[in-house]
Formats: sequence, C-alpha cells, structure tokens
Amino acid sequence: MKEGDVEMSPADSGEAELDDMKKRLKEMEDEAAALREMQAKVEREMGSVQDPANAAASQANKEEIDSRSIFVGNVDYSCTPEEVQQHFQSCGTVNRVTIRTDKYGQPKGYAYVEFLEPEAVQEALLLNESELHGRQLKVTAKRTNVPGMKQYRPRRPNPFMGGRFRGPYMPPFYPPYGYGKIPRFRTSMRYSPYY
Repeated sequence: MKEGDVEMSPADSGEAELDDMKKRLKEMEDEAAALREMQAKVEREMGSVQDPANAAASQANKEEIDSRSIFVGNVDYSCTPEEVQQHFQSCGTVNRVTIRTDKYGQPKGYAYVEFLEPEAVQEALLLNESELHGRQLKVTAKRTNVPGMKQYRPRRPNPFMGGRFRGPYMPPFYPPYGYGKIPRFRTSMRYSPYY
C-alpha cells in the first residue's frame, strides 16, 4: 500500500453503496412524479378526465354545434372538402367540412358540414337532391347522438346455426312404414309375385 492511499473498511464501502442507492432511488421517484404530472396534464388537455358539470356543458356544446350542422350523403369518393365547401357556400359561412373515412383512409361516401349560423341549415336543406360530381346528394339536418341510446335489435334465428334457437327437444319422427311406403292391407293368402 502506498502512502497516499486511504484504506476503506468494509463498513465504509457499504455506506457508500447505500448512499449511492438512495440517490438513485430519489432520482427514480422524481422521474415518476414528473411522468405522473405530464400524464395528468395530457389527460386534462384531451378531456378524458371530466367532472359531471363539464360533461353536461360539453353535451350542450355538442347539441349547439349539431344544430348548425348538416349530414350530406352520397358524396363522391373523389370529392374534396374544399369542393363540398364550395357547393354549400351559397347557404352561409361554412365553418368546417368533415368527410368520414374508413381505417384505410378511403372516404365512406358521406360528409358533415358545420355552418357558423343556425339559419344556414335551412338554406342547405333546400340543396337536397342537388348534384355534385355527377351524384345526387342527400342533405339532412345532423342529429345528436345520445350516449347509451343505441336501438336494441334482437338477433333473428338462423336455421343454419344448428340447434341453438330451437324450442324444447322433440325426438325425430320416423314414418311407421318407411319413407315413401304406403301401408298394405292383408289380402288373401294367395301367392302374388308383385307383393
């Protein structure tokens, strides 16, 4: 051992490791707290955490927006939102045009048009059965979806699904004389080659 070296006892090295572990644990706890804070901030921004008063206000806001909006059906698949906006520009100021698409980005063939004024909806309804890109548009007022109000339609029984929707068990019916046979009545005991 050299003169300048300091000899560490096993107890000192254990305390140093413990202090190092405590410091790392503190850093990890700080990171976890920062992550929780960021998650809460994102949830507030996205609106996923709503109190009942805020939810009622957002429902009223949706109803107000829907009262200024129309549904446009039979929209051509190559139609752009700008073309739809141009078509309904004569009714009033168009705030937003939404053309619905499937999960692959292909248009579904209908759109929603939101106006700034509720009076524009009545003007737009007059454009029902007008043509855009050679297709006759179906224009109706947009309805507000009420959560949990989906109409229940019971499943129809399918005769090809097996015995799931049948009534009580009935044994199969076998005709007493076999399929397609008619009962023969006994005649005389004379020989007949045809019977």
